[in-house]
Amino acid sequence: MRLILADSNDLIRVGIRSILNSELNVEIIGEARSSVELLEMVRTFGADAIIVDYSAPGFDLDVLEALKSDYPDIYVLAITPQQSAQMLIDALRSGITSYVKKDCSIPEIIEAVKETAQGNKFFCGQILETIQEANLDVDDIYNDAFNCEAVIISKRECEIIVMIAEGHTNTEIADKLFLSSHTINTHRKNIMSKLGVKNTAGVVMYAVKTNLISPNKFLFNVEKSV
Repeated sequence: MRLILADSNDLIRVGIRSILNSELNVEIIGEARSSVELLEMVRTFGADAIIVDYSAPGFDLDVLEALKSDYPDIYVLAITPQQSAQMLIDALRSGITSYVKKDCSIPEIIEAVKETAQGNKFFCGQILETIQEANLDVDDIYNDAFNCEAVIISKRECEIIVMIAEGHTNTEIADKLFLSSHTINTHRKNIMSKLGVKNTAGVVMYAVKTNLISPNKFLFNVEKSV
């Protein structure tokens, strides 16, 4: 995984670099301190993914539009402080693949990098809540800006869907997958947003319809718990 880190804050870049080097098999091929430096690095070296704070000094939303236009195959993970719902929507429509906040947990940021590098969308719970409080849906935002795309459920999300359908709590799922409960909660919100469902029952129905779990097994678990 070849990454470019883009943030004008030296301390933030050092922190992210340290986290990624210790947890993931990545090659950080450049660190940009401005939109100009970022675009120059992409032109010179290419990249699989970019981690950027487009709200930092020296950056703006225009760099996202430029990346989407000239390098559509590069995945972009935004890591920023809290933003307004409108700013988040503008960023998503400008080409952001995934979005987390700078105060998210380290496991959640690592998970976001993993999912983004595979081309999957990942949003932390706080980002989803901000968008949903504005009565908007993530998929609606993307469909407004781009052609309709199939919903992509990652391998990790499939694992979590099965465990949800089997009746496991967030804490139990976290223990089994060696992740934090907060990260599992974020996955759950992402899954429900992708599937367009509002509750656990909707996730269970999806699991049954797509044969991720046997209807007989689910019914047996319900009878056993009664």
